[in-house]
Amino acid sequence: MLFQEKLINVVKEKCETDPRISACMMYGSFTKGEGDIYSDVEFYVYLKNTEMGQFESSDWMKDIAPYDLLFFNEFGTEVVVFSNLIRGEFHFQPESEIEVIKTFKETGVFPDTESMFIYDTTGKLKACLDDLKGDGPERMTNENVNFAFNNFVNAWIMGINVLKRGEIARSLECLTYVQKYVLQLIRIREKNVERWLNATKNLEADLSEKAYGEYASMTSRLDKEDLYHAYANALNVVEGLVLILADDYQFDINLMFLKKLRAHLRNDRLPLM
Repeated sequence: MLFQEKLINVVKEKCETDPRISACMMYGSFTKGEGDIYSDVEFYVYLKNTEMGQFESSDWMKDIAPYDLLFFNEFGTEVVVFSNLIRGEFHFQPESEIEVIKTFKETGVFPDTESMFIYDTTGKLKACLDDLKGDGPERMTNENVNFAFNNFVNAWIMGINVLKRGEIARSLECLTYVQKYVLQLIRIREKNVERWLNATKNLEADLSEKAYGEYASMTSRLDKEDLYHAYANALNVVEGLVLILADDYQFDINLMFLKKLRAHLRNDRLPLM
């Protein structure tokens, strides 16, 4: 049994014996049949409303497994790093907010909602999880294609401009956003959009060899000339995407606009090809 599976069992047992806990659900890889030795464990733990003020998550965590670090990340999620370096994410919320679970439907597909159920005394958790069943949100839409194209342009121009200014590190950061939006468009083209919000996840298995090569061509070292090549290659990929996606989608940018971007790219002394 994987360490993570043992953790899941311990969390379930702890919820069942702690009178302060009203309900608990799990999300992430282990609810999608994708959990392995490298996966995180992730939970929403709902407390009785009267217990929120006194509850100490650090004490509660110590009974699950030894850990080295416990902190809140930038999204307000409590992250625990267990002593064997397995990560856990825990959201401790009042019972009165349990129906927020229904909003998760907007984030993707939940193929096995029964595996998400850990514990419940409210009688509401199963109904909330049942609400997540079925197909996820439609990703292959004009709105999403236009959003990805437009945000690609925004990230691309900013990345090139700071590169020309000499901010190489900042340009490399901008390139990650360029890659994100191009990758979403590639997933649209390949009709593989289940991981729309986390477009790099399982990329090696999800995409065709051609698509993976396109993504690889947009990667770069922290080097000015290498970055220029990556931004140029991103334009090449996007030009091909415009030609293909124009048959099925409506969006603002066109090949003439991309030629203007290419001219802006070439307005520099570094060789591009």
